[in-house]
Amino acid sequence: MTDAPSLVERRLRYLERQRTLRADLPPTLQREPNGSGPRNRHGMPAIPVGQRKVPNWPVLDLGDTPTVPLDTWRLEFGGHVANPVTLTWDQFLALPQAEDVSDFHCVTTWSRLDNRWQGVRFRTLAELVVPEDDATWVMCTGYDHDPGSGEPYTTNLSLARAVEDDVLLVHHWEGQPLPREHGGPCRMITPKLYAWKGTKWIRRIEFMPENRRGFWERRGYSDTAEPWLDDRYHP
Repeated sequence: MTDAPSLVERRLRYLERQRTLRADLPPTLQREPNGSGPRNRHGMPAIPVGQRKVPNWPVLDLGDTPTVPLDTWRLEFGGHVANPVTLTWDQFLALPQAEDVSDFHCVTTWSRLDNRWQGVRFRTLAELVVPEDDATWVMCTGYDHDPGSGEPYTTNLSLARAVEDDVLLVHHWEGQPLPREHGGPCRMITPKLYAWKGTKWIRRIEFMPENRRGFWERRGYSDTAEPWLDDRYHP
């Protein structure tokens, strides 16, 4: 009888897999990116096709702006992981912190460039909870709900996209605590994808063996959400 691998062994196996996750990116990325302006640090045009640059940060939500006290805030990880955990705010802040400057592209056709963020890389959190070998997608859930149906906000994205260096769960923006109207105390940011993939007021991350559509995806929006391919809606 073979003993089950320890958590350390499973984490090491996941870390090796994480190095190759880029190969799992959607085939649409093999197309030429479209946009305008100088190239950004990833080699893409600064402004994706169909977008315009704005100096402000517009507020968009479902019509619900929850207040989440730090002493009751929780971030839960579940699904296909070896080490499911629920973090308090203090535990979240005790994790390795990251600072980054990246762009924010909203599907409603505006882009805000050069945002300064502070938070925790999604990749750091994945390494903590250790996704199982079959985990290929994640579903993120927010504290906010649709006022009409009561449905919580959810969005899906591939694990390959989620573990990129610039995907963070942020608590500071431009040197200040993340404003409540923008998802504070904590939201996810996905600079290479349209911003609806970055869940505001994030409270749960589920690792999944197959794709499952979230709130906007069930209403016709794209699963992959690639801005430089004008990938806004399902084909």
